[in-house]
Amino acid sequence: MCLAIPSKITHIENEMATIDVDGVRRSASLMLLEDSAVGDYVIVHAGFAIKKLDEESAMETIRLLKEAAAFVDNLEAGKG
Repeated sequence: MCLAIPSKITHIENEMATIDVDGVRRSASLMLLEDSAVGDYVIVHAGFAIKKLDEESAMETIRLLKEAAAFVDNLEAGKG
């Protein structure tokens, strides 16, 4: 299973971006996207940015993922 988490582009050099995922920074290729810019939100799969998202959609997805993670944590702690 693959989970796509929106990531914010914080730096671009050539066709490589530094992306931020909730404070964790990684590198991703921008070869598959046109017109990417610092500040854009992207979905990354296997090291490649494959889709741009608007900020509202990215924030909503991140919020839902955090809710799901908290739910699972509560279940595992016997609180669910």
